[in-house]
Amino acid sequence: MAITTEDIKQLREMTGAGILDCKKALQDADGDLDQAVETLRKKGLAAASKKASREANDGLVSAGISADGKIGAMVELNCETDFVARTDDFQNFAAALLRQVMEQPLHTVDALLEAPFVGNPGRTVGQELTETIAKLGENMRVPRVARFELGGSGVIDSYIHIGGRVGVLVEVSGPASPELAELAHDVALQVAAASPRFVTEAEVPAAEIEAEKNIYRAQIAEDKKPDNIKERIVEGKLNKWYSEITLMNQVFVKDNDLTIAKLLQQKSKALGSEIKIERFARFELGAA
Repeated sequence: MAITTEDIKQLREMTGAGILDCKKALQDADGDLDQAVETLRKKGLAAASKKASREANDGLVSAGISADGKIGAMVELNCETDFVARTDDFQNFAAALLRQVMEQPLHTVDALLEAPFVGNPGRTVGQELTETIAKLGENMRVPRVARFELGGSGVIDSYIHIGGRVGVLVEVSGPASPELAELAHDVALQVAAASPRFVTEAEVPAAEIEAEKNIYRAQIAEDKKPDNIKERIVEGKLNKWYSEITLMNQVFVKDNDLTIAKLLQQKSKALGSEIKIERFARFELGAA
């Protein structure tokens, strides 16, 4: 019987076991879900099954940059309580995950969980996670990972805020220099503080823009203004929305007279070369 991705996903949700363990159990059970669950329980791989349904919104965001500055990585590891998040076992596991993403081209959670664990190559990260759950007595999960590799000349910067509750990775292209490094760090602070969702307006999905416009149109539907005036009002509201969700349109937290776009213009002129924010990632503990 062919084993589907949905079968594996369902078994993982029921047992908390790793992807490869679930796949093998299903293959051995010829696709019988109940038998696969029993197999995993007998092997001790479903020890975390009852914990897997519990909320895990505490934990730690870890980030770092490689010694040569060319790779940045960030991992969010969740647990149920701050007490467990502060234990050595949890902190060491979080550090191992960050090291793993830094050293290997792992760009998704599934790829990370399926990879051999750096601390014990005989086990996958998913298996190690299940064992750590059983050891610490709380549900744990890895909801997000990010890995940036510098594409050319530029800087990758990381920033961790509020005791590991918010983390940021930023890639800025331009002539490598102390000035560019300082700018990249300012941008990372901006992302942490102002929570943009996109770098520029061009990245915002058209469907999301149209949905926002429809909300604004509904808000002024009863106004007696001409349609062309209403559309100008809608555009004004849209621009305000852009100033909240797009990094380039946000007001710079260190100088309210500048937007990030104007800040980059100033720095590009001073350095004699174009500076561009290529991408960023922002993780906040427990956020969807």
